[in-house]
Amino acid sequence: MSIDFERKGAVALVTINRPEAMNALDVEHDRALAEVWKTFEADATLRVAILTGAGGRAFCSGGDLKTYMPWRRDIALRGCESTISFGGMTLADEITKPVIAAIQGHCIAGGLELAMACDIRVCTPDSRFGLAEVRWGVLPGGGGTQRLPRLVPVGCALEMILTGEAIDAARAERIGLVNRIVVADALLDTAFAIAERIAANGPLAVKAAKRAIQHGLDRSLAEGLALEGALQKRLLQTDDAEEGLRAFAERRRPAYATGAAPAPAQSSKI
Repeated sequence: MSIDFERKGAVALVTINRPEAMNALDVEHDRALAEVWKTFEADATLRVAILTGAGGRAFCSGGDLKTYMPWRRDIALRGCESTISFGGMTLADEITKPVIAAIQGHCIAGGLELAMACDIRVCTPDSRFGLAEVRWGVLPGGGGTQRLPRLVPVGCALEMILTGEAIDAARAERIGLVNRIVVADALLDTAFAIAERIAANGPLAVKAAKRAIQHGLDRSLAEGLALEGALQKRLLQTDDAEEGLRAFAERRRPAYATGAAPAPAQSSKI
């Protein structure tokens, strides 16, 4: 049982490795996943991450109902925190770099909230998506009620949340919850192909573009355009922009200083 962290060039592969529990997060694994994201954020050589689940049956089935949810209930009964960061990634702005969810099997409850906190979602045909919390007397408290209506039509979000029923991969793609469906054998290859295309771009520009989209969605068009303009102005003052424009003029690939040589490939278990 672990949260596995592997460096593959500029891409980090993060695997929830608790297949015997359908990759549900107990308190220990919730904290371990949060620590992994801190490592990812702090490493300038890592530009993109892929989050997946081990075992082929589940991406993540949420918080462990036997341990994690009772722990959260105890906290609530003591009048403490009301908003939570599930796995260190479901509150706003916790991860500034792109994260891709590679989903196979059950993506349920907190698992779907983790996937929705990612920027791009790729899944296999056998994947299923749902927020079943209301069945157990609670609501999707890891961002589910806020992110789902921002990703899919509000009526679809209401149906999923209020009924607690899961949908299949085909419907998830139709309503825009996932970007694409691929066969299981191609899941990680597809996620890595997307990640490597992102990692080849200007790292400061990628982070700024993610910020512009995330923060612009909740603003008026005029406010969003102002944010975009401010971020663009800041980027144009960087060495990345100078290198990118010079590389375009010289018809070569940019060599961004902010993306120093990636650390050697290595693996760890947390």
